[in-house]
Amino acid sequence: MGVLERVDRRKAKAVAIAVPEVALETDRLIRGDCIAAMRALPDACVDMIFADPPYNLQLGGDLSRPDGSHVDAVTDAWDKFDSFAAYDAFTRDWLREARRILKPTGTLWVIGSYHNIFRVGASLQDQGFWILNDIIWRKANPMPNFKGTRFTNAHETLIWASQSEKAKYTFNYRAMKTLNDELQMRSDWVLPICGGQERLKKGGTKVHPTQKPESLLYRVMLACTKPGDVVLDPFFGTGTTGAVAKRLGRKWIGIEREESYIEAALERIEAALPLDESAVAIMQTPRQAPKVAFGTLVETGLLSPGATLCDTKRRWKAVVRADGSLECEGETGSIHGLGAKLQGAPSCNGWTFWQVDSADGLKPLDTLRQNYLLATEP
Repeated sequence: MGVLERVDRRKAKAVAIAVPEVALETDRLIRGDCIAAMRALPDACVDMIFADPPYNLQLGGDLSRPDGSHVDAVTDAWDKFDSFAAYDAFTRDWLREARRILKPTGTLWVIGSYHNIFRVGASLQDQGFWILNDIIWRKANPMPNFKGTRFTNAHETLIWASQSEKAKYTFNYRAMKTLNDELQMRSDWVLPICGGQERLKKGGTKVHPTQKPESLLYRVMLACTKPGDVVLDPFFGTGTTGAVAKRLGRKWIGIEREESYIEAALERIEAALPLDESAVAIMQTPRQAPKVAFGTLVETGLLSPGATLCDTKRRWKAVVRADGSLECEGETGSIHGLGAKLQGAPSCNGWTFWQVDSADGLKPLDTLRQNYLLATEP
């Protein structure tokens, strides 16, 4: 049961009132209009929203290549609006509901092109969202500009936003750095457009004109969600968000009104294989990593009382004591405190300063800690 505290200002007394928690059905596709469907969801129930709304491309007619062949562009009714004002009203409505159902610690992702992303960005700021980043998805293989009258549109923009300027949110920084060959992940992502076997087709024709690649959703979800988090996609299309969520061990809710997309999405997600639990684990920053006390290594026998540790240059030798403290040259202290005292330094990371002498040479004390963590993984 959830608990809501209500304060009576006259008595300055907190009264606990039990509020029943609303069970949220996940891993499902809701058929219908996205705004109406979101209105039926409870407040603060999802951890992340990925939105790929209509781009309002304002295409004036069919597009053709120089050889006269037809370009399979977005000409569907769902992308057509009578005016910018109509599109803005639609945007405000779905963003209002998105903000309501997003948890205080949740984040919103919206993708778009130059046709709509600036209007969407202004609207989400007006509603109180705080922009964390704009990500440029630079397409490795964009469609050329056949008329030769403009630059080739080679990118789309994603806006990543939190509920407010001071809101806490998930960002798996270390996982992103690992994914990017140990370089800090930048805000320009070079990824190919959806193609090959990934592109869903029926009768030789694309099921959806703007199907997003799974690699894009994989990176988004890996960056700012944890296993078990609920991800909502109000413009579900052919289910890229659901398929990737299933692979990564996230829960998902999709909303879609076009029956042809719904059928393809359900088939696709049914065929998606979730990753092994150990494969879903990601690299963590030191702050996120599980805490292990040095004394735990002594208690579990990975390091025995009486064992000797030294620094990398073998200037000092310290004896491990039964309580997890060290003794060296008449000085005692923790692995961190004694290391700092011996060096005359304000602080010291004892896990990397102290070394264990092994047959393979000196190894940082942290090696034993990592071995302990591996041995105790659930």
